[in-house]
Amino acid sequence: MRRRYFIALLAAGSAAGGVARLAADAPAEVEVIAEKFDFTPDTVKAKVGKPLTFVVTSIDRVHGFKMPDFGVRTDIVPGAETRVTITPTRPGTFAFFCDVFCGDGHEEMGGTLVVEA
Repeated sequence: MRRRYFIALLAAGSAAGGVARLAADAPAEVEVIAEKFDFTPDTVKAKVGKPLTFVVTSIDRVHGFKMPDFGVRTDIVPGAETRVTITPTRPGTFAFFCDVFCGDGHEEMGGTLVVEA
């Protein structure tokens, strides 16, 4: 009887540890809104080695989301959620910007990813 109890307790502990590990490995998420020449927020912070998912939406028109340092590029379509996950490998400051011409002021539409060690 004690042996069964011990095995059940061990299995429950392993399962709980697995869940905790999965949660720890899950990417952090940051919501970014694209709207008429701005990203909100326009500065995002991340840690080296920690996955980060940008959850990007547009509330006015089609925009682009490009991060050349991470090889990331996607369209942001109004009414749809676009998810981009990166894992920074070094500290620094990296640009993201709109690469779909969206009108006068388009060239100012950008933001910064600040990656800390």
